[in-house]
Amino acid sequence: MIIDFRSDTVTKPTPAMLAAMTKAKVGDDVFGEDPSINELENLAADMFGMEAALFCPSGTMTNQIAIKCHTQPGDEVICDESAHVYQYEGGGIAFNSGASVKLLYGDRGRITAEQVAAAINPDDPHRAHTSLVCLENTSNRGGGSCYELAEIKKIQSLCREKGLAFHLDGARLWNALVAKKETAKQHGESFDSISICLSKSLGCPVGSLLVGKKDFIKKARRVRKAFGGGMRQAGFLAAAGIYALQHHIDRLEEDHAHAVQIAAAIAGKHFTKFVLPVETNIVIFELNDGTTAPDLVARLKEQSILGYAIAPNRIRLVTHLDITKEMTEKTIQTFNEL
Repeated sequence: MIIDFRSDTVTKPTPAMLAAMTKAKVGDDVFGEDPSINELENLAADMFGMEAALFCPSGTMTNQIAIKCHTQPGDEVICDESAHVYQYEGGGIAFNSGASVKLLYGDRGRITAEQVAAAINPDDPHRAHTSLVCLENTSNRGGGSCYELAEIKKIQSLCREKGLAFHLDGARLWNALVAKKETAKQHGESFDSISICLSKSLGCPVGSLLVGKKDFIKKARRVRKAFGGGMRQAGFLAAAGIYALQHHIDRLEEDHAHAVQIAAAIAGKHFTKFVLPVETNIVIFELNDGTTAPDLVARLKEQSILGYAIAPNRIRLVTHLDITKEMTEKTIQTFNEL
């Protein structure tokens, strides 16, 4: 039995999800004729209280489309230095949008309104034009940390005052909503656009959604085509998304509980320097001198447990719907014996 904590992207569709996929009604989505795609987009838009949504192959594409729509070449984007849009999207902000980035150093991936205010460039032809603020909730490299809604609202007010667009990379937003007991509509009211993944926390094989106003999504659809993201009979994938939105959100509490239990076992080990606070489904821990992340990952692999070294001295474990209670117990036992 392999216990795979490398990411929540490794999940396989459940039998019920597969059954929903095989029964999907499909058409040509580029022509707007796939009924399952249309249903998924309408469902997502309604959940967030947004006007429209766009289905894409990946969260990287939804983020990059949003940035392209919100900026002009030569503009500047404000985000945390650990943000996925900066760290893990292949330099897409520069490559796709011709924009530069102002990096802020927040608290476990979370930036404040005060930091954003100080980072906005003056109206000076020598300086890049600040046009967009991007947040990530939950923060991947922050150990699944969640924003406080009050801080999001403060940044939203600042963006409106300064005429900046406000985008959320919500790849794991579902985890934040469950952990903070918030609603999708509260976040839909706060941002100009939101990218939400179906293939991470919710266990779909493929897909992310971009939600926003109708005019924004119309523009985004054109950019998706230019990026090569137009799909044809993609309703089979959309059916998985519909099923996940209807059945896989509330169960995220199980993933969070498993993460807390595993983190407690890791925290007491002699090789552990510290464990980042666990709020959702991500456990990140730093190792003491003398133990390297690749070495410990290799030792875990010998016990059929897969982790991910995100730095020479840091390891990430991510819980998900394929991690059972029994797998969690075996993982804890393994750490206790190391």
